[in-house]
Amino acid sequence: MDNNNAERAQTLVEALPYIQKFTGKVVVIKYGGNAMISPELFDAVIEDIILLQLVGIYVVLVHGGGPEINEMLDRLGMESRFVNGLRYTDKETMDVVQSVLCGKVNKDLVSTIVRKGGSAIGLCGLDGKLFEAVKMAGEDYGYVGDIKNVNPGVVLQAIKDNHIPVVATVAFGIDDDTPYNINADTAAAKLSIALRAEKLILLTNTRGVLREKDNEDTLIKVIRPVEIEELMVQGIIADGMIPKIECCAEAIGGGVRRTHILDGRIPHSILIEMLTDEGAGTMIY
Repeated sequence: MDNNNAERAQTLVEALPYIQKFTGKVVVIKYGGNAMISPELFDAVIEDIILLQLVGIYVVLVHGGGPEINEMLDRLGMESRFVNGLRYTDKETMDVVQSVLCGKVNKDLVSTIVRKGGSAIGLCGLDGKLFEAVKMAGEDYGYVGDIKNVNPGVVLQAIKDNHIPVVATVAFGIDDDTPYNINADTAAAKLSIALRAEKLILLTNTRGVLREKDNEDTLIKVIRPVEIEELMVQGIIADGMIPKIECCAEAIGGGVRRTHILDGRIPHSILIEMLTDEGAGTMIY
């Protein structure tokens, strides 16, 4: 017997109980960062999503588009400005954000999924008032919003029609006649709660939470919500990882069963997490 074929068969056998467990369940995946820039990683993510759809798992893809927004702003001679890690979004920048996220990035993702044999439909937070938001309080971030309500009907209809909903994170303003720019991790967390998702997966540019910074061998594979505060005090959860962990904790508090921070730089990290005993990244549950 060909050993390679035997290994492939064993992989499929290992995946079977996970397929049975998650079939008919909703999984929200937030997609951004290096996985969107590298063609190889881009293809791997799309292939993972299509495979999950084909085995009956309802995938909802929420995406950002920071690098593409930066590129367009550069072309237009506009400054990319950040305040406390959030993009300062004035009126002109908001026009670019809406155009790039809801237009180019969203439709490129949809067309790629379709070309590779999946079925997808593009949405943004304006459609059906999917995300209703008000201007973020406190520090002035411009047209950056705080989600106050999620109306998941358009996403549920897309799932019912056997499409992969691909969601751009621009929200409908309820306190002003304007759309708002929304943090994609936050949007994915709130949407996962509204959809009563089985899992929330955040694709990032790191292995997950590391006990020792820059030492990937110290990956913490499992974190319980009660442990988060102490890990922050110790400085283990720090910097850009803090808001991601907070999004995961919010999702867990809202009823999502499992949340994961995965390394989008690893090809097929989604399938490794979803369908193997090994898993990947850091799980918060």
